[in-house]
Amino acid sequence: IVLWPDTYNDHLSPEVSHAAVRVLEDAGFEVTVPRRWVCDGLTWHSTGQLGMARRVLRRSLGAPELGGDEPIVVLEPSVATMLRSDLPELLPDDPRAARTAQRVATLAEVLDGVGYVAPPPSETMRFIAQPHCHQQAVLGSEADHRVYRRNAIAVEQELTGCCGLAGNFGAEAGHEQVSQAVAELALVPALEAHPQAPLLADGFSCRTQIDSLSGRRARHLAEVLAERLPQQGDPAA
Repeated sequence: IVLWPDTYNDHLSPEVSHAAVRVLEDAGFEVTVPRRWVCDGLTWHSTGQLGMARRVLRRSLGAPELGGDEPIVVLEPSVATMLRSDLPELLPDDPRAARTAQRVATLAEVLDGVGYVAPPPSETMRFIAQPHCHQQAVLGSEADHRVYRRNAIAVEQELTGCCGLAGNFGAEAGHEQVSQAVAELALVPALEAHPQAPLLADGFSCRTQIDSLSGRRARHLAEVLAERLPQQGDPAA
């Protein structure tokens, strides 16, 4: 399987990528990561710089590891959406684009496909979940919920609104009040109502906003599952 090293999880939260590798290997996959720099072009696409996005994507598609037919696991929902939906629209005349888009899968989709079950926890794990907007709008969460059920993960509340950060929007000057107002529609009330509940959020923006608003750390599904695996050096490993 190919693990796409998106910018967020490669540079800003590499612990998520490391956790995903452990989980995928436990599920029986051999994990490959592109050796050369690749980028999904999301930054340029979301700011209207489509020419630059196309150039970045064409260069990325030349990575040798992307030339096969293995699934491409993408941990960040916005990047998965970019590669699955926007990539073939931006490069309609490049056959590599359509082939790559068809191979893109989320971590939950891959784990669901093999019926993965991690070592069981001592008790059911209960979470408040903030799905990324791109997952709600494009990717869907059916596979995620099947993985949750198999792995004793109970989502007691799944928020249906936006966290308010919205990629780079909430970090730009002049947008703080709008970002806060959006967060207060669903996310802030949930954080206040469940001050001790573990938080589940696959989106980097969502985790960043949660930390900014509450000082609490939300976890990616990869981290939740990896925590149940034997640690390196553990005799049980």
